[in-house]
Amino acid sequence: MALLRGGRQKVCQLFKSHVTRQSSVGQRCFSAEPAPKESDDSITVTVNPFKGHRLEPPSRDVQTNKKELLDMFETMVRMRRTEIAADLLYKQKLARGFLHLADGQEAVPVGIEAALDFKDSMIQSYRDHCTFLGRGGSVKELFAELLGKKDGCARGLGGSMHMYKREHNFFGGIGIVGEQCPLGAGLAFAHKYRNDGHVAMTLYGDGAANQGQLYEAFNMAAIWELPCIFVCENNHYGMGTAERRASKSAAFYTRGDYVPGMWIDGMDCLAVKQGVAFAKQFVLKNGPIVLEMDTYRYHGHSISDPGSTYRTRDEISGIRRARDPIEHVKTLLTENNFAEGSDLKKREKQIKREVEADIEAAKDCEFPPIEDLWNNIYKDGLKAKLRPIEISKPKIQL
Repeated sequence: MALLRGGRQKVCQLFKSHVTRQSSVGQRCFSAEPAPKESDDSITVTVNPFKGHRLEPPSRDVQTNKKELLDMFETMVRMRRTEIAADLLYKQKLARGFLHLADGQEAVPVGIEAALDFKDSMIQSYRDHCTFLGRGGSVKELFAELLGKKDGCARGLGGSMHMYKREHNFFGGIGIVGEQCPLGAGLAFAHKYRNDGHVAMTLYGDGAANQGQLYEAFNMAAIWELPCIFVCENNHYGMGTAERRASKSAAFYTRGDYVPGMWIDGMDCLAVKQGVAFAKQFVLKNGPIVLEMDTYRYHGHSISDPGSTYRTRDEISGIRRARDPIEHVKTLLTENNFAEGSDLKKREKQIKREVEADIEAAKDCEFPPIEDLWNNIYKDGLKAKLRPIEISKPKIQL
């Protein structure tokens, strides 16, 4: 299997990172962030090698510290508890519609946000819950949206596939496969037009990697040298189809041809941070780049997919043991004496209780008014009214 590029032995070695203690933190060579203040608890972690296409990849040595690792750990745990709870809400039929979970892929949004700020734009596919939380969205807003409540991030009108946070330049949550790719190029055009020094992150899955509109977006972004970072979150299955069965070339970071690209271990938030920090500086000077994040989802494609008909349970459990992004950060924290395993376990339980409290708060929110059904369709509403209906009867009563 392609995830499994190089076989199980290679997978099992993926997180044997080299860690070096430092007395202070220096500025990250490719970071968009200012130099961290000096700290006695900083370390340098050597991540798995990057693979470059038409570029020289950045250093594998990533600087981090206790606070950053703790923040990453807590954010990823919150994301995972949220996804697990969302799955339960749908199974209880308290939430309806589509649902695409990203548990297992938490290192991608967490690593991305460690290298960017909220003035950089972000647009995502419909697997968008963790991206929304990474952009500063709250768990309550997310669940209120899933439950169709007016306090949701899209006022209860978007649902799972349309998370949104305009004030932090998160433009969704797009429901059509690949549609966000040309829109992301448009966001990058806006940044270049304003000359504001920021970039657009355009995320898509390996299932969208053969879409024609993606390559149109590559072309326009390259012609205009737009500051666009195209990110293929390669979880190795487009719905239930393995990448090797759907793509003649599954090296997605090379598929931009004339657009440079880079492969990143998407199960390691520090590798993602380093790669994205490098990519931001690269696109501001040279135009677009394609990043392939090698990641993995634990749930099926959607709520209707058990996730075990096209892959084995042994494969899923094997990835959990060898590459889980939360366990990797937990290991860095304990091995460097930044935290005790028992304390991290307590924090996990506390986050679970916080998520459960947010769910109850979302349940208590009100539904949007019925008039919202026709708001934002016509400018003046055309004096629309809802015809009366009886819920128990399928026909509209005139």
